[in-house]
Amino acid sequence: MPVRQTLEGIFRRDGVPEAMLLDHGTPWWNAQHPWGWTQLSIWLMRQGITLHFCAIRHPQTQGKVERFHRSLEEALHERGFPRTREEWPSWLEGFRQEYNQVRPHEALAMATPASRWQPSPRAFQEKPAEWEYAPGSQCVQVRTSGQIMIGHHEYTISGALAGETVQIEPITADRLLVFYRRTCIREINLQKRQSYPVYFSREERVFDDD
Repeated sequence: MPVRQTLEGIFRRDGVPEAMLLDHGTPWWNAQHPWGWTQLSIWLMRQGITLHFCAIRHPQTQGKVERFHRSLEEALHERGFPRTREEWPSWLEGFRQEYNQVRPHEALAMATPASRWQPSPRAFQEKPAEWEYAPGSQCVQVRTSGQIMIGHHEYTISGALAGETVQIEPITADRLLVFYRRTCIREINLQKRQSYPVYFSREERVFDDD
């Protein structure tokens, strides 16, 4: 998969991040299934990366990305589009260099992104170790059907997690959160006997502006 190959190259060079904020695009989320997760998102979680999904139809959650796209579009109109396909790589490299290394950003108190960035100290794991949940945690194994059994009732978790161990964390008498490694992947309502995807809150802020 090209996306995984690209990410693996970045992780090997710059380290593995603590968390990633994602949209519901095809590489990360499978809209054809109610449990959503893809093999790529599971692979990221096995690297110990916490995944946060932005609210659906709420581009403000990914404000930095949207602002970057606007800057790129403005640069294309100001400088003109590359005349040939072969000119695109050098054009984009020039824009990336200016955006990260030269241009001051108001959101960074007029500093450049490169001056604030540093590689992650977390190394890429070729074969991630088995995850150890906290002692005393309630853990269950996901069946081949992608479901877990709680109180004599089956709840859908994810077919992509078949055979993996997940942690159950009660938040009320009737509501449970399901974690795979560091990521909250499902919410279960015992009263309604239903399992729900976990989406990123529109109000919650995962990453600071700087």
